[in-house]
Amino acid sequence: MMFKKLAQKLNTERKREAAVGAVINPIDINFDDRRQAFLNKLSESAVKLYEKEQDVKKFTSLAMSNAEDNSADTLVKELFDNGIVDPLDDKKLTELSFNERFLKELGYKDK
Repeated sequence: MMFKKLAQKLNTERKREAAVGAVINPIDINFDDRRQAFLNKLSESAVKLYEKEQDVKKFTSLAMSNAEDNSADTLVKELFDNGIVDPLDDKKLTELSFNERFLKELGYKDK
């Protein structure tokens, strides 16, 4: 009798091992972590694609704008007339290149 129970127990364990080795039980797998990682990566990809699309639209609208539109030039002229300093002016660049504090902040001069 004991031998029969032991044989049945061994048979059921072998069948269980064979079943587990051959097929994955989907109930035992934790899909939440995998799904969350997939959704996070998908969300990041979607945001990057959306930002890229918006950048392309903005660049296209700027590149295809009216070439005869001089509104930007008039805005810059108004700024200079109101006292804004031209950053590309040779005199201002020379003053900046000899500015001790500026050079120290950039690390070109010892403190």
